[in-house]
Amino acid sequence: MKYCAVVLVLALIGANAGAQKVSKDKIDLGQTLFFDKRLSADGTTSCASCHDPATAFTSKDAIAVGVMGRSGTRNVPTIINARFSASLFWDGRVRTLEEQVKQPLLNAAEMGLKSEAELVNRLSAIPEYVKQFRRVFPKGGITLATVAAAIAAYERTVVSMNSPFDRFIKGDRNAISYNQKAGWAVFREKAKCIECHSFSPSSPLFTDFNFYNTGTAVGNPKFANVVQRAAEIKTRKSADAGSLAHDPDFSVLGRFLVTHDEKDMGAFKTPTLRNIELTGPYMHDGSIRTLLDVVRFYNDGGRKNPHLHQRMHALNLNEKEINDLVEFLRSLTSDDVLRQVQSTKPQTR
Repeated sequence: MKYCAVVLVLALIGANAGAQKVSKDKIDLGQTLFFDKRLSADGTTSCASCHDPATAFTSKDAIAVGVMGRSGTRNVPTIINARFSASLFWDGRVRTLEEQVKQPLLNAAEMGLKSEAELVNRLSAIPEYVKQFRRVFPKGGITLATVAAAIAAYERTVVSMNSPFDRFIKGDRNAISYNQKAGWAVFREKAKCIECHSFSPSSPLFTDFNFYNTGTAVGNPKFANVVQRAAEIKTRKSADAGSLAHDPDFSVLGRFLVTHDEKDMGAFKTPTLRNIELTGPYMHDGSIRTLLDVVRFYNDGGRKNPHLHQRMHALNLNEKEINDLVEFLRSLTSDDVLRQVQSTKPQTR
């Protein structure tokens, strides 16, 4: 297939998906830009370098790696089904894919371009891009906004709902194993994972799009000290959430960088669980390597801290329940995404 080999099941998403009619030319242009390393300062990094189709549109690095090998501060989220997210980035600081696309292009630790002018000049020197932008954006031409609009159009095609669990929930009782069925019961009942990783026919992404302090950030040795310095955020000249998210000191404060609300200290967005088997390492900082370890982390009640969310507590799952829950999570892997991961050559720098 020309676009990523994933399929949107409209019956699950319904009419409220907010789908936009866009031209094939716009999607084609966005796909080309998404994979083009020339959009980075040193020509080594594309959007796909981190959001790699060979790793379910995420990265195997614990923390994002950008131009010149520079390390970021957070794990790379998948863009699969990102079109349906109520907010983007781990701290939810933007609402649209267009705004999400703009930030990495001009961030020193990601793609490293210094300004919109540098981006425009670089693309304007490539005749094929000049022709494509003239065709797709006859009034706008090449700008940061039109580049973001094209890439976002492509990202909206990266969708997936066709997992064994989806077949099971639609009536095929044999689509998942006995242990996975038991894990689904644990997920809903004893573990109550569904309280945050919500699922219903009208909201099938296994996330409530909200933000929680689960104690993950406490693993960062800077966390306690940075919490004490949180008041600095309101007085810093470059105190926008985007720049602070890339600050090695303040990034651990999570959603607080956006809201400045004490309850959001160290809180990060509930990620989708779809294709979770393929998108490790896990948590906002990539600090947990396996799904089994993630379940054990929650079984222990996370890590204690003064801002731990009230839903976090020990689950008291036994070993069978833990293993069944992991097996259930594997049933959320899309057939097409799995095939793509297995057949796609990883991106190189």
